[in-house]
Amino acid sequence: MASYEDLKKKAKDALETIADVSVEAYKLAEEKARILAKKTKLNAEITREKAAIRRLKGNLGDKYYALHKDNPEEELKPICENISDAYARISANLQEIEELKKSAAECDCGCEAEADCCDAEAEAESEPAPEEENKTEY
Repeated sequence: MASYEDLKKKAKDALETIADVSVEAYKLAEEKARILAKKTKLNAEITREKAAIRRLKGNLGDKYYALHKDNPEEELKPICENISDAYARISANLQEIEELKKSAAECDCGCEAEADCCDAEAEAESEPAPEEENKTEY
């Protein structure tokens, strides 16, 4: 049978081994956390730089279009034409919106916009609402 001193020595050795393993595990975890933090920081910097590049490319494209829209390089001509066409469609849509606004303003029962405008409103007001038709008293 093992003596008390032998058991005490084995317990001490086991605790020292556990302590050594714990220290190593802590150091490993600390190193992994440091690496992960550094990678996260670098990825954030990369994301910021990519956003800056996208913004700068957009600014470059805007400047190029402003300077060369009437006489772009042959390779960029289709893109500039597509942009010009899109601006023309936007302008036409904005003009149509303005016309609709004027039409709506005139129709606020000045009835210059649509001849049947007030007639349609009067008919709608004279017809009972669907909820009123279906009401029954209990």
